[in-house]
Amino acid sequence: MTTKEIATILVDMCRSGKVEEAKDVLFAPDIISIEPHEGLLPKETKGMEAIRKKAELFISMVDNFYGSEISDPVVAGDYFSVAWHTDIQMKGEGRKTTSELCVYKTGEGKIISEQFFY
Repeated sequence: MTTKEIATILVDMCRSGKVEEAKDVLFAPDIISIEPHEGLLPKETKGMEAIRKKAELFISMVDNFYGSEISDPVVAGDYFSVAWHTDIQMKGEGRKTTSELCVYKTGEGKIISEQFFY
């Protein structure tokens, strides 16, 4: 798959609420995930098993999820990015809208890294 094809599939699946399924289809087994800072989530996560545990940790911190909006992907070479806006309420916090830029790198037909900026 090309980077554009991967980007389109990821966005379509995430817009359909199939975020975890998209990981199974598109992520390389040794993917690296990078958060902007160490906090509730680890700064760097390596491998699918660790990525799944990180997702479970995040979901455990959510009180209510009201929806999200994901931009069309912008593709450049082996990279693509999307803006992701989420209407959410974390446990112990008020409802808020968060915005992040998600940058992905592809290689050999899979996503090999993801990095988030928020």
